[in-house]
Amino acid sequence: MQETEAVARLKRGDIGGLEGLVELYQHRAMRASYLISHNYALAEDIVQAAFLRAYERIDQFDERKPFGPWFLRSVVNDTLMAVSRRRSVSLDSGELDESAVSTAALLDTHLEEMLEAAETREAIWRTLDRLTPGQRAAIVMRYYLDLSDTEVSARLQIPPGTVRRRLHDARERLRHLLPTWINQPVEE
Repeated sequence: MQETEAVARLKRGDIGGLEGLVELYQHRAMRASYLISHNYALAEDIVQAAFLRAYERIDQFDERKPFGPWFLRSVVNDTLMAVSRRRSVSLDSGELDESAVSTAALLDTHLEEMLEAAETREAIWRTLDRLTPGQRAAIVMRYYLDLSDTEVSARLQIPPGTVRRRLHDARERLRHLLPTWINQPVEE
């Protein structure tokens, strides 16, 4: 189902439109929330609540604009609020939830590549956890959601200079915290 069709169905009161939007945005929303909060259960709760709120408030959505940025902004904002309320969010022993790993990707990848990728992911998760929630949000929105600095500024409702500063500080911190083997070029 296309995004525009799903939104139109929701605006007509057809809950079936929500299913289409869930199919289109659930993975990205979960990933964004998880990358900021580092808590899979919290991310699930936030994304579910965000979809329900989108359904309830779909009349406030401007159909001339894309749904994704509107929805993902809500998810990021809710995650930031939840993280600030919890004050200490961390991964349980730095491991990823196995349900987040695609079975197809596991079948297509060689064992050695999987182990290297898992080591790299684990190092990145542990390192991202050491950034502030604001820095994580800026990194996720800029590099995972591919938003420009201006778009991140608008979504987080902070000045563009603050976004650039958070990104700069986060990149500097990541450079110092990530293991050196992550930055080494791959031999072919």
